[in-house]
Amino acid sequence: MTIRVYYEDIDVGGVVYYANYLKYCERARSEVFFSKGLSPVLENSHFVVKKFDANYISSAKLGDELDVKNELLSIKGVSFVLRQSIFKDEEKIFEADATLAHVDFNGKLKKINKEVKELLLNLFKEWVV
Repeated sequence: MTIRVYYEDIDVGGVVYYANYLKYCERARSEVFFSKGLSPVLENSHFVVKKFDANYISSAKLGDELDVKNELLSIKGVSFVLRQSIFKDEEKIFEADATLAHVDFNGKLKKINKEVKELLLNLFKEWVV
């Protein structure tokens, strides 16, 4: 997914404010679903970020075009892990591993059944590590 850096994304130093990288990752995760005509909110469940381990490598600036990529690292009983990388001109400037827990609408952990696992594998098949 390509994102352009706008004035609202930068801080007083002229670089992308650190929290915006998390927003870019969230958009890229959701876009995988939207691009297939689906929603990240499933029939009786959805995913929430349980853990987010970020590594800020280099800064992006006003006007830069960034490419956000998702790589499915693993699927476990109630969660899956994505590696999300942000590139500027083919150079990786940010990387994070996001653990997403599968929960029902009451916030209770829910096992990833065969259908949901197949959905995730299908959605992220281009990026499975």
